[in-house]
Amino acid sequence: MRLSAEFYLRNNVTSIARQLIGKVLLTKIDGLVSGGIIVETEAYSFKEKGCHAYRGMTKRNEVMFEDGGVAYVYLCYGVHEMFNVVTNVSGKADAVLIRALEPVIGVETMLERMQTETPRRLTSGPGKLTKALGIDRSFNGKKLNGHEIWIEDQNNRIKPREIQSAKRIGIDYAGVDALLPWRFFLKNSGWVSKLNGK
Repeated sequence: MRLSAEFYLRNNVTSIARQLIGKVLLTKIDGLVSGGIIVETEAYSFKEKGCHAYRGMTKRNEVMFEDGGVAYVYLCYGVHEMFNVVTNVSGKADAVLIRALEPVIGVETMLERMQTETPRRLTSGPGKLTKALGIDRSFNGKKLNGHEIWIEDQNNRIKPREIQSAKRIGIDYAGVDALLPWRFFLKNSGWVSKLNGK
């Protein structure tokens, strides 16, 4: 079952980031469906320095200021495209970066996109999973209940104790905000990009 609009519109980005663990991210491109179980996320709020929206709206981040339930896709270091789930209501720019998936659907399609023959570590990082799922900046602003990209609750039974938290990765510039334990990941998953905040 696809997540409802109400799931994304809540004013608690860390709760949403935690609850996305175990949900299934899917894309359908040229008739090919691919996706996997979300095993790692990071929460970002416009109120803290780690967030792209901290200094206000720009051409790059304007999608973040829309109602939750749309995709925010940006280019990182001029190389990797990163997929984020926009949350909260219009004007309150919160988002969740999807950092890693366990591939479960369309694995052959993902292998072809990644030009590899082995699924090992196929989607174990935010830049990898976007390439594997065919997500690029053309997805920026797309609704997450459409025909091209969506997130489902497939009743993957994950217990609260199976979800761990740590500081986010690669945002040392955010000062004390970089220490917030806003990265969430599934304990013992082989697909998590890093098992700690280091």
